Amino acid sequence: MRKLFISLLAALLISTSYTPHSKAEQVVLTDYTVSGEILHLREGPGLSYPIIETLSEGQALKALKKEGDWIHVQKGDVQGWVASWLVKETTQTPEVTDNKVVIAQVDLLNLRAEPSLSAAVYTKLSIGAEAKFLQQQQDWIQIKYGDYTGWVAASYVVINDATAQSQAAGETTALAEIDPNTFTVTVDAVNVRKKPDLTAKKLGTAKKNEQYKVLSRSNNWVEIQFDDKQKGWVYSFYGTFTIQTTDSSTTTSMSNYVTIIYNETNLRESASTSSNIVERANAGQTYQIIGVEDDWYQIDIGDKTAYVANWVVTTNDTTKTNAAKQKEPRKKGTLKGVTIVLDPGHGGNDNGTMGVRGTAEKDINTLTAELLHSKLRAAGAEIVLTRESDTYVDLRKRVAISHQYEADAFISIHYDAIEDSSVSGFTTYYTNSYQKELAEYVHAGLAEKITIRDRGARAGDYLVLRENRQPAILLELGYLSNAGEERAVTTGHYREQATLGIYQGILSYFDAQLEK
Repeated sequence: MRKLFISLLAALLISTSYTPHSKAEQVVLTDYTVSGEILHLREGPGLSYPIIETLSEGQALKALKKEGDWIHVQKGDVQGWVASWLVKETTQTPEVTDNKVVIAQVDLLNLRAEPSLSAAVYTKLSIGAEAKFLQQQQDWIQIKYGDYTGWVAASYVVINDATAQSQAAGETTALAEIDPNTFTVTVDAVNVRKKPDLTAKKLGTAKKNEQYKVLSRSNNWVEIQFDDKQKGWVYSFYGTFTIQTTDSSTTTSMSNYVTIIYNETNLRESASTSSNIVERANAGQTYQIIGVEDDWYQIDIGDKTAYVANWVVTTNDTTKTNAAKQKEPRKKGTLKGVTIVLDPGHGGNDNGTMGVRGTAEKDINTLTAELLHSKLRAAGAEIVLTRESDTYVDLRKRVAISHQYEADAFISIHYDAIEDSSVSGFTTYYTNSYQKELAEYVHAGLAEKITIRDRGARAGDYLVLRENRQPAILLELGYLSNAGEERAVTTGHYREQATLGIYQGILSYFDAQLEK
């Protein structure tokens, strides 16, 4: 009876004590459901707060208030904080009263949860991407883009009449058909599973360059129409999203022009570093793309064509321009306004090191980067990955991405190996003096969270650091050549602690920059 009285009293206090702090913080109380496979209900608005309870997909929640990318919710008699990107509203989408289509005029346009630069980013629209118009509020437009409903800045889009646009094109294609509805596999093979979980039943295998209709998305998973009878889930890092319309051609993510990054770049007769050099180009020169062959662009150089490697060029300047326009003021305690390039080491035919128990470094690098990506994004950072699947990316291309996005930090993820199997520990490397402070902060964050041997933050001669104009570090998170350490660092618990340490080190580094 006493327990029942306490529960009723707690419920009464919950229902009467909450008042919004200010009009700016006030949100309309609405219902949410858990959209991730699991969701941690935490004591505070951040990944470092203790977990109160673990929630399952589909469970209903009531929102009380929002703080950045975190929502204070109530589930039964329990209150706590959840990450906004792992829940979805159950309120109705505004009725579409205008037959209008919104077209992105810049690349990597942020689709946000609310009409505010501080709101969480659901996804990014490529230049030319089209979406359904829902409504407009001052400088923001609400759209439906695939499975997402969110807001984009009005200054970076144009609004056309969808009916007139279809008639002008001589077709009656439904707007849903021009959503990013095609998933193309970019690795040799990827497992298709019954549920968005690595432990779920395997339905079959999807092969490189095969294309599948996109049905839905959940975090880093995409649901595809695997065959005539089966739907399945694949890890989105192992492919790319494109737009396929009902006409004979498929719109790819390839831009129309490339811009040379380095002076004296070789333009060759064929798609190979061993082929003859046709001429040399300097940084800033732009060429039209004629075709693509493996990691090479075929370009028009006037009276003939030539090939240029994709790691020495960028495709258009819109990505960099848009990144600069979308830059937000940095706030202490968050990573809003910060652009971070995450570099999962190796990939494709470059396995990196192989552990004594068979661990491929390239695979564990990807898993670690993915986990770190979610933490940094939760704090408000704009994240760019040098590779999103098991593909080879040249080292200079990785550096070029850092320069292209004017990264505030470049983090290269690796695991180590050496002939002496007794060697163990983690190390943080930097090359240039302007990279040392970032290395020290991140290393200190790691040292607080993981228990393997601390080998220190030290100078190292790595191309991705040496050639990088941005603050850049390379992390070696343990020795796969040490059987005991390999067993420890390949666990989910270790990756969780390591990425939490990296995250906290990065946060401390940027907070320190504000105080200077």
